[in-house]
Amino acid sequence: MACTWKDRLSSYLEPIEPLSSAAKAFFSKLWLSIRADGLGAFTRLADVRAAAVASWFRGPSEQFIEFEVRAGVPDLVASARGIVLELGPGTGHQLRRYDAAAVTFVYGVEPNRHFAPDVAHAVAQAGLQDKYELIPCGVEDSEALARRGITEGTLDTVLSIQVLCSVPQPEAVVRELYRLLKPGGQLIFWEHRRSSDATTAVVQGLWNWLWALGIGGCTLNRDLKKMLREAGEWENLDSLQSDDAPQSLLPRTWGRLVKKS
Repeated sequence: MACTWKDRLSSYLEPIEPLSSAAKAFFSKLWLSIRADGLGAFTRLADVRAAAVASWFRGPSEQFIEFEVRAGVPDLVASARGIVLELGPGTGHQLRRYDAAAVTFVYGVEPNRHFAPDVAHAVAQAGLQDKYELIPCGVEDSEALARRGITEGTLDTVLSIQVLCSVPQPEAVVRELYRLLKPGGQLIFWEHRRSSDATTAVVQGLWNWLWALGIGGCTLNRDLKKMLREAGEWENLDSLQSDDAPQSLLPRTWGRLVKKS
């Protein structure tokens, strides 16, 4: 079915609602912080923003879980095996999707401390208390990872579900993930990326500064395929799948990339 200008206009205006709710979450957290700390709240805006992001993500969580189910994300997560590093578990809603018999241990790397209670609850709900550790840092903190034995060539699986859009220095992060994987290890991901439609790509760029500010650093137009291709050699780079509705500001690409042995 052809994409009409009405389809495009409707899609191009979709960021308004999530940005509005994200702004409400931020100002709500800021007001609570001002009431508690007075003007000192303005010296810790980064933490206020992190708290607001966590609060905002809890809001649409159930609807987004349903969307992921329709998109096949549970099957991707269930293919994780061995020693797993999950990037940015957030509220922890992927934990229910692991095959507990197939994973040896899961490390969740989450720099936003405000998600910790959500993850703890999700771990208990999934029955993974003996197989899960939340590491309060970013994946670029190699010292924190090394203290857990996560060094070059030690991971069987890296899982990234809509996280590479928001990590700082994404090219370096993807190279680091490649380095940590064992030969034959797998990168499982479902991520949004820059549109291949020229008009939509321009609109992504116009929205991007405000979107990144409001949605926890999320970037609409990263060149995901280029980052993956340049990270290192994969056995099956041509196996990636994509949905590419020309008007979508959040087109997804997903797959299981295997590090070349």
